[in-house]
Amino acid sequence: MNSSLSGFTDFLTSRLLKPKDLGYYFPAEFAKHEATWLSWPHKEESWPGKIETIYAPYTEFIQYLSFSEKVRINVADEAMKNFALSHIEKTDADLKNIEFFFHPTNDAWCRDHGPAFLLNKKIKGKKAIIDWDYNAWGNKYPPYDFDDIIPTLIGKHYDLLVFEPQIIMEGGSVEFNGEGTLLTSTACLLNPNRNPHLTQQQIEEYLINYYGVEQILWVAEGIVGDDTDGHIDDTVRFVNADTVITVIEENKQDENYNLLQKNLKQLQQMRLLNGKQLNIIELPMPNAVVYEEQRLPASYANFYICNEYVIVPTFRCNKDDKALQIIQSAFKDRDVIGIDSTDIIWGLGSFHCLSQQEPKG
Repeated sequence: MNSSLSGFTDFLTSRLLKPKDLGYYFPAEFAKHEATWLSWPHKEESWPGKIETIYAPYTEFIQYLSFSEKVRINVADEAMKNFALSHIEKTDADLKNIEFFFHPTNDAWCRDHGPAFLLNKKIKGKKAIIDWDYNAWGNKYPPYDFDDIIPTLIGKHYDLLVFEPQIIMEGGSVEFNGEGTLLTSTACLLNPNRNPHLTQQQIEEYLINYYGVEQILWVAEGIVGDDTDGHIDDTVRFVNADTVITVIEENKQDENYNLLQKNLKQLQQMRLLNGKQLNIIELPMPNAVVYEEQRLPASYANFYICNEYVIVPTFRCNKDDKALQIIQSAFKDRDVIGIDSTDIIWGLGSFHCLSQQEPKG
């Protein structure tokens, strides 16, 4: 079949059939990676007065990623590539594992605008991409036109099938156990600034059909200061098929206390597809991080799982070591690395928000 005819066939397939119909599914983050995708930070308005301070921790993150998988970085042009390399070369990163793609972006939050890579249960090595619509968390930070097309650009580069559900969805709002369960929050997915025309049941149908899952579990709340309206990657994370880490606030006077207790009670009542309860590991929240009178969404749960490491944001806080020890206890097969995210969190996100995994086919 010639390439143009094959492309037309793929186009028809992506319009007529859902990924689940074709055997596609979204793997858990703790499954083996081919690569991690990033979008080089360049938008000064995301870190007003501080963007220069984020490059040291950001490139330390890249360094650890490069030790065990490819790091694929979206940049606007040759100048941005050279600027990025000038910072990366200050670390011990494995430069052989770092690749650049000339895909201009509006911002750095690749978890939300990057490609959602799918694997196929029937055909080994066959990948596809979901290109969800993207509106910068309810049209909070226009423009976002470059970010919105990133998944399709990457799909074209690799000649992958690209599915376009044509509803708003962000990678930080969903969490997967790799065995048919997706965890999310009503605070985010039912917010009227995303898909006001859809009911909860309709949103569940999209999640099931496009991510290839069987079950949707919902917690209610996000954390204070989270401009995404409650992304799950700041509160509850799967560490294996039946275990979650969830953040709790130890100070009863803190405004996060009741919100996170509500989530905890909901998690305790959940059952997986096999009928089992979740194993729940409680993780403390850091002390409140406030900058220019704004409470920032600092959370140890915004860690990123790569092939050999779990990269955890730390906040110059007396709870940092305790949090790292708890997370290390959950990951026997990986080293847990803490990287100071005190400056990065001024952008209202951390390492998980900045990255998107590409599974190994």
